[in-house]
Amino acid sequence: MILIDPPNVSGHGRLWSHLASDESYDELHAFARTLGIPQRGFDRDHYDVPAEWYDDVVAAGAEPVSSRVLVSRLVEAGLRRRKPGHA
Repeated sequence: MILIDPPNVSGHGRLWSHLASDESYDELHAFARTLGIPQRGFDRDHYDVPAEWYDDVVAAGAEPVSSRVLVSRLVEAGLRRRKPGHA
């Protein structure tokens, strides 16, 4: 399933959501392509999505979840990729 958390991370003068899949990276990349989300937005295990795209991403079928739930679902699926040096 495709998941998106609320736009609550700031960067580059805007707020961002995280878009992820709890099934596979292939599912995530395919979903992102259908919405025109650039590949450069992919960061280890998720896409960074600007706040102004949030409603469209949800309308396209992403399940809104909290950030905590998103990370927990990635971990449970074995798809969580942490930054090097973080346990």
